[in-house]
This record gives sequence, structure tokens and C-alpha cells, in this order.
Amino acid sequence: MALSGSERVHKPLGLLAELTHRCPLGCPYCSNPLALDAREDELDTATWARVFREAAQLGVLQVHLSGGEPGARRDLVDVTAGAHAAGLYTNLITSAVGITEKRLGALAEAGLDHVQISIQDSDAQSADHIAGYAGAFARKRVHRANIDRIAEMVDLALALGASRIEIAHVQYYGWALRNRAALMPSREQVQRAAAAVDKLRSRHHGRIVIDAVVPDYYARYPKPCVGGWGRRSLNVTPAGKVLPCHAAESITGLEFWNVRDRSLADIWANSPAFNAFRGTAWMKEPCASCPRRELDFGGCRCQAFALTGDAAATDPVCHLAPDHTQVEELAALRTDTAYDYRRMRAGQEASIMA
Repeated sequence: MALSGSERVHKPLGLLAELTHRCPLGCPYCSNPLALDAREDELDTATWARVFREAAQLGVLQVHLSGGEPGARRDLVDVTAGAHAAGLYTNLITSAVGITEKRLGALAEAGLDHVQISIQDSDAQSADHIAGYAGAFARKRVHRANIDRIAEMVDLALALGASRIEIAHVQYYGWALRNRAALMPSREQVQRAAAAVDKLRSRHHGRIVIDAVVPDYYARYPKPCVGGWGRRSLNVTPAGKVLPCHAAESITGLEFWNVRDRSLADIWANSPAFNAFRGTAWMKEPCASCPRRELDFGGCRCQAFALTGDAAATDPVCHLAPDHTQVEELAALRTDTAYDYRRMRAGQEASIMA
């Protein structure tokens, strides 16, 4: 596919390395796919080291070591060392389950630059319930069950010595889409949360940076998903597939190339999946003539597909989208049903943290 002008291929800046889909937690908002990769299909240490070198050559500056729970990998220290050797800034995204003080020290010595810990709630009982794992708290996604305790979560972050906290509302992909009605906050809760964040930023100015992400279903415009499809970031799954974003496999009909078979540079430039929605030439109205088309790039392709069945449709979150009323109706659907917890397939549970 020939690209020019606004469709030119930019250099990626960030790589999300999903080292494993294994995780002891069962968070019902997890953005991992419903079909999780098995341990035996995971890339080995040497392959990840090659991927990191190729990423750095491609222009990537930072790598996010994620999962699943990356602590489930016995070779996490070696994987981290490989990323550091490639010259990448390394960020570990973890629940902290399986990350002991000794192991954290080894990771620091291997070159780990930053740690991002996910906390389900400030209340231990609620946190364990949300994670589907007893003891998860002792080890932040925001949704209906914890949205009214934002102040307490910020206090917890301060007590732990964090320099930054992200109040990230659930984005409805993967397992979160399956649990949408059980997780969806009301508009009143979202408004209270926004007001609380403003007050907390003022109160703790200079002590901690507070980032906040508005839930899509209550936004006026869609977010520029991953900074534009195939524009600034890429994702490598545990089994080696390379995706434009972490939820891209939910769009049927796309062809994803694998690092076992091709170089990262070849995939970035030539993969059919990456070129499918690059730039703006693929857009339909109202996006095609919208002055925001190179600001939000039509919104999220995965969300458009999930809600309309057409990955090229305007993200229904946008108030100008033909399907916007569907988002309003879905936001109003809230239930108190039990969570459908994220779990590995039968027979895989025993090796989760092995």
C-alpha cells in the first residue's frame, strides 16, 4: 500500500510488550483478549531481546513490559536486561503479585527504569473482590465499584511514595466489554469523579501528578486511540503477533504478522493490519471532512467495530457519529450481576505463576 502526505509512515515511539497472558488476578475489566495465549506459545528470552533491538533501530524510545502479569515470567530479569541493553526506557506494568523486594532489586540492577502498579481499590475487601483474588490488595482502573473512592486511592498512592497516579476509567474492550453493564458508572458518578480530581490536583499540587481519563461513553469526542492507528506505537503479543493496538485482534478480517517470521521494521511498514487504517484516506463521513480528523483520527477502530460491526465507521463515542445514540443507550444499561472474571483456559491455571 503506497502512502504519502498525511498517510506517510511515522516512526513508532513506544512498544507494549505483552510478555505473557498468565495472571493470578481475574480482573473483569482486563483489556487482554478473551482467547488468551498459552504459556507454551510465549516468545522466549532471546526472541524478546531481538525484538527490543529491532524496536530501538526502528525509533522506539520506551518499552512497557506488561501482560497478563509479567511477574509470571521466570526470565523477567533477563527480559528487562535485554530491553535495557537495546537502549530502551523500561517501564514495568504489574499488579506486584510475585514481585518480591529481592526480585525488584534484581530488576533495578538489570536496568528497570520505572514501575507502574495497578491498584483495584483503596479498600482491601473491594480490591480483592474486583480482582477475583484473595490478597490482591496486599499486593487503578476506575469503574462503578470504586469510582467514589478516588480521594482514598490518591491518599494510598501518596502513602506508597508514588510520584504519579492515573485515574483511568475502564475502556470497554476484551473482558471489560463482556462485563460492561456491571462496570459502567452513572453520569452522576463520572461528574463527581471529575470534580474530585480537580480538587485533589489543587490540594496535592507539587506532591503528586494526577492524570485522569474520562470514560469513552461519556465523552463528547473520541480519544485519538494510541495516537493514531499505526502512527506512534505498536504492541507485541505473548505469541509474537504485532498489533497496532492491544485490542486490534478483536477486528475480524485483519492479517497480523508475527516477529517469528518477519522483522519488526518490515511489519511496521508493510503489514496489512498496520496499513488498514493509517492516515485519513480510509475515512467515511463525517470524519472525512471533519477538522478534527488528524487530531482524533476518527477515534478507536476497535470500539467502532465492537459497536457497529464496521471498523471504518466513526467511533460512536463522537457526538457527530451516526451511531452515537447507541452509546448513550449502552451507558444507561447497568446491572448488579456478578463479574465474569478473566481466567485462563481450563488446564492452564496451574502454571500461571510457575
